[in-house]
Amino acid sequence: MMKGALCIGIDDYPQSPLHCCVNDATCISELLIKNGDGSPNFDIDLKTNIKSRTVLEDLITKLFSRDCDTVLLFFSGHGFFNERGGFIVTPDFKKYDEGVRMDDILNLANNSKIKNKIIILDCCHSGAMGTPSISDNKSYLSEGLSILTASRDIEVAVEKDEHGVFTNLLLEALKGGAADLRGDISPGGIYSFIDRSLGALCQRPVFKANITRFVSLRSVKPQVSVDILRSIIEYFPNLTDEFPLDPSFEDTNSLDEKHEVIEPYAIEENVTIFKKLQKLQSIGLVVPCEADYMYFAAMKSKSCKLTPLGHHYWKLAKYNRI
Repeated sequence: MMKGALCIGIDDYPQSPLHCCVNDATCISELLIKNGDGSPNFDIDLKTNIKSRTVLEDLITKLFSRDCDTVLLFFSGHGFFNERGGFIVTPDFKKYDEGVRMDDILNLANNSKIKNKIIILDCCHSGAMGTPSISDNKSYLSEGLSILTASRDIEVAVEKDEHGVFTNLLLEALKGGAADLRGDISPGGIYSFIDRSLGALCQRPVFKANITRFVSLRSVKPQVSVDILRSIIEYFPNLTDEFPLDPSFEDTNSLDEKHEVIEPYAIEENVTIFKKLQKLQSIGLVVPCEADYMYFAAMKSKSCKLTPLGHHYWKLAKYNRI
């Protein structure tokens, strides 16, 4: 699948220079270019310290005209908001020509034939993207468009240390913090990760989307292998089943170990199954019954069962969705 990204960072504003935006765009591009396993991901066009609105608008126009399945626009720099709407600001800004209008970017994305379009903005007032402007009092997102912004339209976006606060969390999300159990990182997952990481009095990220299919921005090594996830229907043929355990499932319950052991002693096949069940328990899909830990459930011949999240992944495995 063809994927292209335009990553823009501008620090060199003559009247109010910034310090982290070029670094933001550079680090984001370095993550997006490859997945966690080193496989190719996005084709990257990194542009820093663009001088004029004309150049910036041309780059964005070309992005949404590409022959790709998925495109991503990332911008870090100054943002501006007035009665005419929101703007991503360029160094040549002047009154009534502050930069590229967010409404114009939205129109380019809405009219693009590309299936999946993602816009990520780390700038002040970035939440104005996709918000109805006073001029037309309406706004819509075409199918396949996702927008993730650092703040609401009335808020500023803060720089701290080497990155914007928002981009610092975005980087952690793309490294795997926002990955689902299969290792996929979606725009919605990133928003949830960032939103939970910011305090109530911090800038609030905004997420808007009109999507009908799952979109992964990057993949990383999953917490457990897909094969183990799929085995869930083998151990639990029905959603409400319990898997019976006994001491033979615990590998330390062996005559080779110098402690008290209980019959039936560890059986290699059962130990293998139990280790898989323990991995499923570690990611919240399985819980022991009548015991606090899986170890005691085995040693006391209890059982384990699926959690509500386990039910979800059971259905995915049952109907070949993973």
